[in-house]
Amino acid sequence: MKRKILVTGGAGFIGSHVVRRFVNNYNHYKVYNLDSLSYAGNLENLYDIESKNNYKFIHGDICDHDFIDKMFQKYDFDSVIHLAAESHVDRSIEDPLLFAKTNILGTLVLLNSCKKYWKSDFKNKLFYHVSTDEVYGSLGTEGYFTESTPYSPNSPYSASKAGSDHFVRAYGETYDFPFVISNCSNNYGPNQFPEKLIPLFISNIIEGKFLPVYGDGNYTRDWLYVLDHASAIDTIFHDGKIGETYNIGGGNEWKNIDLVLLMCRLMDNKLSRKIGTSKKLIKFVEDRPGHDLRYAIDANKIQNDLGWRPDVLFENGLSQTIDWYLKNKIWIQKIKTKKYLNLK
Repeated sequence: MKRKILVTGGAGFIGSHVVRRFVNNYNHYKVYNLDSLSYAGNLENLYDIESKNNYKFIHGDICDHDFIDKMFQKYDFDSVIHLAAESHVDRSIEDPLLFAKTNILGTLVLLNSCKKYWKSDFKNKLFYHVSTDEVYGSLGTEGYFTESTPYSPNSPYSASKAGSDHFVRAYGETYDFPFVISNCSNNYGPNQFPEKLIPLFISNIIEGKFLPVYGDGNYTRDWLYVLDHASAIDTIFHDGKIGETYNIGGGNEWKNIDLVLLMCRLMDNKLSRKIGTSKKLIKFVEDRPGHDLRYAIDANKIQNDLGWRPDVLFENGLSQTIDWYLKNKIWIQKIKTKKYLNLK
């Protein structure tokens, strides 16, 4: 079956890996990458596929309803994989209105355009909403998030994502709208914007800058390699059941301090530095407000129902990620100097 797929946020970290996978694996699909190229969008992430016949980049804002309507009218999308979002918790604490606008209003604009141009003929149509495990709130030292865990967001970011999830599900109930939702654990891997923990600390270790660890460092996260996430999205897009939610997890729980210590050891080895050199850069800093203690995903549903499992062991994925950043120092420098913004 031929498809015309709109991927929002396709120049970002996760989105670029999803776009690449669909463009390379499905020659009979036309993949349209819509991205506003905000600070986290970078077309250099997709240089290797930009000339492919089944790929097209569209520069635009998901909050611009007139523009989105025109794009639906022009390209007749039959599917949407919605990844575009403001996603950094610290930024959401500084500017919650921006997160509400992009993550909630932007999602509503897309939903309305889908409903308008699909005209209730939802056969072979799909709105795939990509969300986060942070909507569930915080776990104690035991237990896991399941698809039936009540929402309890604790940051403006997670609250905005929870709101967008609710609107997607409400369209399903109200209009019999064809949707699926996935809630994923923390991603890591190549091309991640260096405000996030792993690329930030890799960059700081290279430059000999201190490594800011929040609180006592015992906050725990479940980590998933970004290519495994792209694989899960592929699986859900093709095999997921309409109206269902799927949790995607890596089964790799790490306390922040243990993760940082592992990174320090790996970096010292790869940079031929004396073991313990990078560890001296660790600095415990004041905790951020509303910091969730622990996230952990129960991924049994996607594993049992759809047969998906992550392929990359965390230690291997982290080592590969570090190698990528060491080989792509120019990419990091363009981000830091904002030269990549000249590609807009």
